[in-house]
Amino acid sequence: MTRDEMEQGKKLKKRRYYDYTLLFLVLFLVCFGLVMVYSVSYYNANKYYNDPTLFLRKQAIFAAVGTVVMLTISKIDYRIYVSRLPFLPVKPIFLLYLMCFGLQLYLVLFGASTGGSQRWIELGSMGKFQPSEITKICVLLFTSYLVKLAPRRLDSIRGFFRILLIMAPLIGLVAWENFSTALVTGVILVSICFVSSRKKGYYLWGLLALVAVFALLIIFFPYRGERFDIWMDIENHPKGYQILQGLYAIASGGLFGKGLGQGIQKLGYIPEAHNDMIFSVICEELGMVGAFAVLFLFVLLLWRIFLIAINAQELYGSLIATGVMAHIAVQVLINVAVVTNTIPSTGIPLPFISYGGSSLLVLMAELGIVLSVSNRIEGER
Repeated sequence: MTRDEMEQGKKLKKRRYYDYTLLFLVLFLVCFGLVMVYSVSYYNANKYYNDPTLFLRKQAIFAAVGTVVMLTISKIDYRIYVSRLPFLPVKPIFLLYLMCFGLQLYLVLFGASTGGSQRWIELGSMGKFQPSEITKICVLLFTSYLVKLAPRRLDSIRGFFRILLIMAPLIGLVAWENFSTALVTGVILVSICFVSSRKKGYYLWGLLALVAVFALLIIFFPYRGERFDIWMDIENHPKGYQILQGLYAIASGGLFGKGLGQGIQKLGYIPEAHNDMIFSVICEELGMVGAFAVLFLFVLLLWRIFLIAINAQELYGSLIATGVMAHIAVQVLINVAVVTNTIPSTGIPLPFISYGGSSLLVLMAELGIVLSVSNRIEGER
């Protein structure tokens, strides 16, 4: 066999890699989320809307659309977002930035107020839309692009502040009415920058500055200080009812739980348990074994994303996967910490499981981009 034939044979053995394990984990979590949304919401849906499957149907529609979006995006080369296209005068990533800035500005000026917070844009009969979710994707892609242009600049704090200054208008508008989402978005940005810099000492000073910012927010914004007071005295504070009922649900579940659909606290005791507090009902109905099984699935999901990040063919794809991993990890940690009263209450849903169409669509779109990164990894047959 000649040398040319041997090289041609090696090329034939090369194939594009597609992480079907990651795809299966995502779909499994989404299906499990649908089961839990129905189990948790059917009582209130039947009581207040005379339709026990109302929330299940809505979430199922978003899950179906999200699956199509994820699979479609996974087949698009992720590098197209930072490439010059013949029919566009600018790169798509800049248009995304401008669109998200416009949506967030519109939200601040004209957004619909829900629960005292102005976080939604009304879409008429189609419901409501939360633009801060799309902003997460924008921060993820744009920060990765900025780091890709000059990764060595992040070896100094000046380079980090340049990126922070560019992204500050977006994150600042998110923080105006939704500090918890701004925190998650900020974690995405910092995580991408952190893994790209060789010198990381200045991040310690950034952490101290963040603690100082939290202290100022507690001091100068009474409702945030009140959340801290609730956290410190959950049993006696008049507004600690929801978290306290969630703790009752966790405690009553025991090791193996009461059985799927057999929980008591969701029957009007935990307000809107299908949203941020759904993990407490998982603990009640499936017990500690079921709760740890769910957390283990998230660990497997993050592990698959981590493998894609370290095996990506170029820096941009690796940074995107890192940002998505940070996004999912921080939301899981914050949600579980809030439900177990480890930290003060804040409105962060459990990824793929809590009810919420905007959050689910964005998460599945992000996983589509990660699958696109995996699809550009060359492997052996």
